[in-house]
Amino acid sequence: MPDALTYTLALAASGTGLAWLALSMDVHWEQVRGEGDALTRSTAVRLRWLGAVALVASLALFISVDHPSMASLVWFMSLAGGALAVAFTLTWNAHWLRPLLAWAGRRSTL
Repeated sequence: MPDALTYTLALAASGTGLAWLALSMDVHWEQVRGEGDALTRSTAVRLRWLGAVALVASLALFISVDHPSMASLVWFMSLAGGALAVAFTLTWNAHWLRPLLAWAGRRSTL
């Protein structure tokens, strides 16, 4: 796989993982799904597992391209950038994260 594609997949996995971790919190869940759709404990646990797996996958993708010391640095930078992107998205356009919850059942109207 070309390095550029691997980096792109790693960045996408990093951002998606951080978004899933954020959506496992009641406040962010309600921002995206609406107040009529409560976050269940099983869904929160599933979101946390998905987020953790996505972050580990992103680290593995970075390591597959670079030396581990450089890969870990790039991974931490991707976490910082992804956290900012998720925070800004939740602030201004939280509904953009709805596709990440398509598996979670019905969607409330906001």
